Amino acid sequence: MLLPTYVDEKSVYLSDTCDPLRDAAEAGAIGFAALAREHYPGEPISEGELPGVMSLGFWDAPRTQTWGLAPHRNEGIEITCLARGRTGFAAGANIHSLSKGSLTITRPWQQHQVGLPNVEASRLHWIIIDVNVRRPNQRWDWPEWTILSSEEIRRLTDLLQYNETPVWHADEGIIHTFEAMAELVQRPTARSRYSTLALLVNQLLLKLLDLLEENRIEIDTTLTSSRRCVSLFLETLKEHVDEYWTLDRMAESCGLARTQFSELCKDLTNLSPIQYLSACRIEKAKSILVHARSGCVTDVAMSCGFNSSQYFANVFRAHTGVSPQAFARERKARR
Repeated sequence: MLLPTYVDEKSVYLSDTCDPLRDAAEAGAIGFAALAREHYPGEPISEGELPGVMSLGFWDAPRTQTWGLAPHRNEGIEITCLARGRTGFAAGANIHSLSKGSLTITRPWQQHQVGLPNVEASRLHWIIIDVNVRRPNQRWDWPEWTILSSEEIRRLTDLLQYNETPVWHADEGIIHTFEAMAELVQRPTARSRYSTLALLVNQLLLKLLDLLEENRIEIDTTLTSSRRCVSLFLETLKEHVDEYWTLDRMAESCGLARTQFSELCKDLTNLSPIQYLSACRIEKAKSILVHARSGCVTDVAMSCGFNSSQYFANVFRAHTGVSPQAFARERKARR
């Protein structure tokens, strides 16, 4: 079963279920409190309050856990802060060891994971704010309760949008702001709870702006180019080869016209979009055939997005020079 997805126009994105975190909290293995929307664990956020906030909370793990958060993406920008302890973190191919004061920032198109493979003893705070973007080249739309000036919010957006650094070091002020939010998360009857949380989130955003300005980030506008968008889409496509894809749908997923999308795909891969999709499907089929104890060719074909076993066999032979069955026998004999 696919993880929950979220959609922008005709684009489908893989989201985080947080099931390991939910299970650990229910089992009492960690301290946990959060306000949440949709599939995220925690107390549901009241209707009309803090629109755009998908999840806000913390965990407190007193010992190394038997779980970690597998590679995933989120609906919005996710900011986490490690207040105590340490744990592993990865954003794309970059691996980090988080310690006290480590601050992570990931955007919706960035795959990341926490725990490598398991979460260590740690107290981690987070907030996920949906700014209505799913692709790097889209306009950010901050919630109306954000009270930063237009210049401040523009600058913060630029600093978040035009750099690829996922891990920073927070000062005590940022840690204290997260702790103040955590205290309110645990007090459902607190007076002016949501209004105070809104003020604290704005305070956090201002402190984040100061932190990024102090580090004198070099703006890289190529990170929001159409080429960058297509590159990220093609990488993500490998996770969704079983879906029904057409040239139109692929182009629409990047917000581009068919011709521009096709040209960029060809530049990046030396393949047309349909050729690239076919290659991705064959690579997935090869992996299934090698690792499955037994498998029906029709089942493999369907799980990789082919609508018939005969067509799959023809495409597979064109790519590898052998039939799916022969490929499986040969590779398993080598193991």
